[in-house]
Amino acid sequence: MTTDDGTRPDGHGARRHGWARALAGAAAGTATAGAAAVLLALLLAASVAVLPFLARPAARTRSAGALGAAVRPLVALERRRLAALFGVEIVGRPGTARSLAYLAARCPVGLFGGLVLAFLPAGLYLAASPLEVLDGNDPGIVPVGLALVYLSAQGTVGLVGTEGWLARRLLGPSRQDLMEERIGVLVATRAGVVTAVDEERRRIERDLHDGVQQRLVLLGMALGRARRDPGSEKGRALVEQAYEETRNALRDLKEVAWRVYPAALAEEGLRAALHGLVGRSALPIDLEYRLSAAPPPAVETAAYFVVAEAVTNAVKHAGARRVDIRVWERDDGGTRSVVVRVRDDGAGGADPSGTGLTGLAGRVEALDGRLSVDSPAGGPTTVTAEVPCG
Repeated sequence: MTTDDGTRPDGHGARRHGWARALAGAAAGTATAGAAAVLLALLLAASVAVLPFLARPAARTRSAGALGAAVRPLVALERRRLAALFGVEIVGRPGTARSLAYLAARCPVGLFGGLVLAFLPAGLYLAASPLEVLDGNDPGIVPVGLALVYLSAQGTVGLVGTEGWLARRLLGPSRQDLMEERIGVLVATRAGVVTAVDEERRRIERDLHDGVQQRLVLLGMALGRARRDPGSEKGRALVEQAYEETRNALRDLKEVAWRVYPAALAEEGLRAALHGLVGRSALPIDLEYRLSAAPPPAVETAAYFVVAEAVTNAVKHAGARRVDIRVWERDDGGTRSVVVRVRDDGAGGADPSGTGLTGLAGRVEALDGRLSVDSPAGGPTTVTAEVPCG
């Protein structure tokens, strides 16, 4: 956490801020627990009243809709409270049954939060009061107050943990929801990879047709004309032309091969392949490579093609004058990831839904990674990919 001027508060200030948020969360939680208890009582009474009519399907459907509409606002309020005061972000939308279960569990937790709040002012009062508060001079009153403050602090810790556990368990996505989401991602990723492979094949075909094939046609024409007059000055010039076309065809063929899969990537790894890309680029490129160990081949391939596509876009479309490439690793809870960032100073406006970037996103997501494109009009354009090595 930083302050408005960008500085970081000291440890005591951060702890005070954390306790203040936890106590505010307990106070708000007590209020919502009371509201949940009242709502559940009303819903129970309403359920008893409409029970004779639930035999009809239409009545059950309307009752379920009304029940969901009744609990949804309070659950939405709870999610905002958890995010603002406890930093617990809940994704997805829970169903009516899970929402009711959460509100039912919130009632005893809310009572616990109220008890925590009651202990704190009582303990502070007793600890700070003069010794004559009770009959006579009773020196035991201060330790009692301190004990209440301690119980309040420990109760706050337990409350925060319980709040987070309940929210993730009952409001968060269920195991089936996560599986369905994962299946959806895999289906979309597979379709994206197939599309990207088809597009790459078409691009290779265009490169071979417009580049290598045309040069080989010129080579054949030059050699054919030189055969008719091999000893003349003109014949020797045609042989020289054929030789130059051979060199150009080999160069174009090598470029196509590098775009398909660079040999250096398979033989020497990601660092060598990126240095080769930098050496062949028409733009000045600043490369910073900070990986302690070589990542798996699939991760190396994805990282390389992210850089290659981003550099190609900077040269062909952005009118950039310089490109910065940075490759480093990140360790989040024991999970090592390779992070690649390519930034150019071009005109910006890159479309993340374009064929090239969509294909890259599919390639990265197939490895459980993430690809982001930040390209405002006027630039700069930043392409960032994070690929786990697991």
